[in-house]
Amino acid sequence: MEITAMMGELTNGVGMMLMLAQDGAVPTAPETTSLLGYIHKGGIISYVLVLLSFVAVAMVIWNMIELRRSRLMPEHVVEGLSKLLSARQVDGAIEFSRRQENSCFLAKVMAAGLARAQKSPFGMLEVRAKLEDAASRELEVLDRPTNAIGMLAAIGPMLGLLGTVIGLIGAFGALSGMEGAARSNELSKFMSIALVCTAEGLLLAIPCTFLYAMFKRHTTRVVGQVGEEAEALVAALQVPAGAAQGAPSGAARAATPA
Repeated sequence: MEITAMMGELTNGVGMMLMLAQDGAVPTAPETTSLLGYIHKGGIISYVLVLLSFVAVAMVIWNMIELRRSRLMPEHVVEGLSKLLSARQVDGAIEFSRRQENSCFLAKVMAAGLARAQKSPFGMLEVRAKLEDAASRELEVLDRPTNAIGMLAAIGPMLGLLGTVIGLIGAFGALSGMEGAARSNELSKFMSIALVCTAEGLLLAIPCTFLYAMFKRHTTRVVGQVGEEAEALVAALQVPAGAAQGAPSGAARAATPA
């Protein structure tokens, strides 16, 4: 009896599957959505966030190339400036720093700082202050890619929130103005916009926030090293030309018998 009942249930199940197959209503496995498909579901804001992600990657690569000690103060520039400034050849050091092949952060700071110190009534006695002013201006240019990364970290969640709001507005409109299968389709469409834009905004903001803090810290450390090198280079200029030679000669005269 049990075997007969089981066979009957199996027959009924096969019959129902055949009827569904004839009606074209056989359930199929859900299709997997590709990454491009998710981006397309997010609408135009999703494409904007993807474009900003490429901009962020470009800024990161730029910083990784430029924010290096070998780029900010190459060895040949340091050696050339050291020789010229040790001989107190300020004009030669300015000309050397302005050459195209020597263009770097240190050379730009030295050229601007030495030129302003020459025009100052106090001369080379305030060369350190002029170098600090020049370094602050050059640092603003150096920080532009890093500031762009910080701006993207702030804009990403806002654009994601904008996409979320647009998706929710469309979803409530579909709930109030449609019925049946059309309402379900529109509701799923607008909910996809909301969720995809939110996810993309966070995916843009989280790495950019981390990289912004990391590059800021790295820039501060490397620029501090450049500042120490610049101060060492101009240290000889802050001593009067005859001071170093006058002391030994005076000592020698004091040691000589009357």
